[in-house]
Amino acid sequence: MIHARAEGVTKSFGSTLALDRVDLEVRAGELVGLLGPNGAGKSTLVSLFTGGRRPTAGRVELCGGDPRDPRNRRTLGVTPQETGLPASLRVGEVVDFVRAHFPDPLPKAELLDRFGLNDLVRRQTGGLSGGQKRRLAVALAFAGRPEIVFLDEPTTGLDVEARRDLWEAVRSFHAEGGTVVLTSHYLEEVEALAERVVVITEGRVLADDSVAAIRGLIKVSRVSLTSPVPLTDFDLDGLVALEQAGDRLHLLTPDADRMVRELVGRNVPFRDLEVRPTSLEEAFLVLTGKTGKEQK
Repeated sequence: MIHARAEGVTKSFGSTLALDRVDLEVRAGELVGLLGPNGAGKSTLVSLFTGGRRPTAGRVELCGGDPRDPRNRRTLGVTPQETGLPASLRVGEVVDFVRAHFPDPLPKAELLDRFGLNDLVRRQTGGLSGGQKRRLAVALAFAGRPEIVFLDEPTTGLDVEARRDLWEAVRSFHAEGGTVVLTSHYLEEVEALAERVVVITEGRVLADDSVAAIRGLIKVSRVSLTSPVPLTDFDLDGLVALEQAGDRLHLLTPDADRMVRELVGRNVPFRDLEVRPTSLEEAFLVLTGKTGKEQK
């Protein structure tokens, strides 16, 4: 079963082309991560799937029908990038209000517990921190027992512990058969959660595959070492990118063995050599052309 589908979807805002002939299917039970730099079109695509906007061209479906049709939206949960909460209402009152819109909502106590909101239930939302508001906004997406949830930058503003608690809640929903589409700038988050990664840049789908396949697509390894000399003085063959973090240098290359041989052959002094596969973040940077042969 296809829970969400985009066919030849284009979306323009005046002269700005946000999406350019995008084709995408999200099957029931999938956990899909949408990756891309700011302005790539991720949030625009989510807004089309959730009925917030209409495509300029092409067709969008949610659970087999028009996303703007309330009958199809009954199976939907969504947390947009920015969520307005009524400042004078308490957290428990907001949860009650949202749950009342669904015929079989998640029990209030279960929702509060799953998202760590028990201690905030009597607090007015206007007095919450940004991270607490975000946690509440994500919880509300699950209030109606949705079949599919769209989470647009769900953990923005959360500390590490709160972020990992939310990951567990998402994993639990997915393990029960729920479908999840999430966008995130935290590439660690997508790597930790998603089974399938869709890379979007400049309004187009650049890659659509598993995390492992996205890494394998560019066949890049990370060679890390410490050297007293700047490697920018050497024209190293096969170097995709060079980054510096403190006294450590990180070289991205499609052939790690060859890179090490080249360093030795050029008498480059180094120590503490480490070679490992790329992370999803590194794969993403190379795929979108956001990295080059410079120190950072």
